Amino acid sequence: MNAFNHTLQDRLIVQEVAPRDGLQIEPTWVETDDKIALIDSLSTAGFTRIEAGSFVSPKAIPALRDGEAVFQRIRRAPGVIYIALIPNVKGAERAIAARADELNLVMSASQTHNRANMRMSCERSLSGFGDIVALAKGSPVTLNGTVATAFGCPFEGTIDENRVLAIVDAYLELGMHGITLADTTGMANPRQVARLVARVLERIGADALTLHFHNTRGLGLANVLSAYEAGARRFDAALGGLGGCPFAPGASGNICTEDLVNLCNEMGIPTGIDLARLIGLSRGLPALLGHDVPGQLAKAGRNGDLHPAPEYVRSIV
Repeated sequence: MNAFNHTLQDRLIVQEVAPRDGLQIEPTWVETDDKIALIDSLSTAGFTRIEAGSFVSPKAIPALRDGEAVFQRIRRAPGVIYIALIPNVKGAERAIAARADELNLVMSASQTHNRANMRMSCERSLSGFGDIVALAKGSPVTLNGTVATAFGCPFEGTIDENRVLAIVDAYLELGMHGITLADTTGMANPRQVARLVARVLERIGADALTLHFHNTRGLGLANVLSAYEAGARRFDAALGGLGGCPFAPGASGNICTEDLVNLCNEMGIPTGIDLARLIGLSRGLPALLGHDVPGQLAKAGRNGDLHPAPEYVRSIV
């Protein structure tokens, strides 16, 4: 496929995850009104999917303890799907009551990481997912199953691709509508990504697959291009490159939304997202959070944002 000659059917879908994955590890409390304002701004920037919050125990993730208020008060834009991360049946009940459009369920391919992150074995996680699927039947919500550490684990190292595929099969058998392959700690490489994406796309369509990359080792956008060329079309990203994994020392955040959209714009890959608006929102994050953010484009500007030549150039003949 020629990456410089794409049509609308090759649109790359960006799922914005900063309001959930980006904010969940922030040490500074972000006020509910500020969360809502951020989501409302993202809702009018061209996104079709926004992970707006989670319904995890407030003790586990205090930064997102206002999930109900956020979902109840955001201005829902037509055509935008608002997603909630949920850990269990209680969280699913809360999310459905708050009118989440989609529930995201997460289990690691690594037993060790799942025990560290979810405080239970993979087998117990899958059993609990069955209860959530049963609860969701008859409701309008869709279900997405995320395979965390799909490309590597900071505790166990390499993850067998066949194990990842077995989990995908288990999710589909349970009745999940979508699948996410998550590079939770930024261990993936482009060749590995292309191989695994191709194998998963033998099981599901591109419209049901999401890729979740971190930029911990500088390969985030390279992995996006590799997955895109292998047939994937939907990718998680966080405004400003926010986020990270508490179990990976030195881990940076998710791939940066505006950096990804800029890459697509430069290569002629349509996203439908307003890049100028993203840059403006990203430049407001340091004031909101109290620290700089990893994203590069908001600092450097777009290729077309030209600068005046130095004054001395005029005198050179």
